[in-house]
Amino acid sequence: MGGDSSAMRFDNRNPINRRTVLVAGAAALASQAMPTAAAMDEISALERRYGGRLGVFALDLETGRTFAHRKDQRFKLQSTFKGLLAALVLADVSRGAEKLDGIVHFGKADLLPASPVTEDAVARGQMTVRELCEAIMYRSDNTAANLLMTRRGGPDRLTRFLRGLGDDVTRTDSYEGHMNGRPAAFDTTSPQAIVKTVRTLLLGSALPPSSQRQLETWMEGNVVGRTRLRAAFPSDWRSGDRTGTGDGVCNDYAIARRPGRAPLVMSAYYAAPGMRLLDQEAVIRSVGRTVVEWQKF
Repeated sequence: MGGDSSAMRFDNRNPINRRTVLVAGAAALASQAMPTAAAMDEISALERRYGGRLGVFALDLETGRTFAHRKDQRFKLQSTFKGLLAALVLADVSRGAEKLDGIVHFGKADLLPASPVTEDAVARGQMTVRELCEAIMYRSDNTAANLLMTRRGGPDRLTRFLRGLGDDVTRTDSYEGHMNGRPAAFDTTSPQAIVKTVRTLLLGSALPPSSQRQLETWMEGNVVGRTRLRAAFPSDWRSGDRTGTGDGVCNDYAIARRPGRAPLVMSAYYAAPGMRLLDQEAVIRSVGRTVVEWQKF
C-alpha cells in the first residue's frame, strides 16, 4: 500500500514526460470526440509505448457507456484502500458505532514513514477520528491509516464491509508496513471493481447523503491527486480522487461532476516496476485526457 508521495512540479527535462504529454495532446486535438473503440486503442497504445501493465475502467453515468482495458485483472491497491477505509468509518458513524469527534491516542512508537500529519501531532499524543480521516484522504498518512484500521476491526473487517457492498473482488489483508512478501492476490482490486464500489459509496444507498457528501469532500481535498487523473479534467469539473503509490505502482480513482450532466467515475491502475513516479503520473494524466475526449462522444 504505502504512502503517496508525488512531486508537484513537472520534470520537463525527462524525455518520457515530454513524449507522453505531446502524444496525448495530439490525440486530443485530432478530434473533439472519441468513440469507445478509439479510447480503448489509446490506452493500449500507452501501455505498449511506455511498458508496464495499465488497467483502466471508465463509467459515464449520463449515458451508461463504459470503456475498459484489463478491467478484471488484479492490481495492488496501495493507498487507494484509504478511501474505502474512510467510507467504513463513515458507515460506522451512521449506525452509531463510531464518532468523528472520538479521540484516538498514539505515540512515537506508532509512527510509520510517510506520515506527515501524525508526525506533526505526535507531541500532543492524540487526534480525533475526523482528523485521522482527513490525514489519510488529504495526505495519505500511513500512521493514521493503521490507527483507523485497528480501531475499526482490521483488514478483514474492511474486506467484509466491501463484500456487503457487493464487491467480491477487492480485498484488504494487511496493515501499512506489513505488505512485503504477501501473496500476489493480497491487498488488490480490479479497475472495474473499484469503480463500481466507488459508485455504490458515493451515488448509491450504502451511505446516507451526509456521509456521501463528507467522503466526496475528503476526495476533493486529496493533495496527491493534483498530478494524476484530475490534472487532465476541464476547470469547470468538480472532482475528487484517491491515489495509491509504491513498489512500482501508481494508481488513482476519481469521480468527476460535469456541469449539467451526471457524473463520471473512473480508475487507472498502473504497475510499472523501475519507472520513475513522475513518468508513471504522466501516463495516468494521459489516461485522464483520453477519458475527457471519450466522454464528449
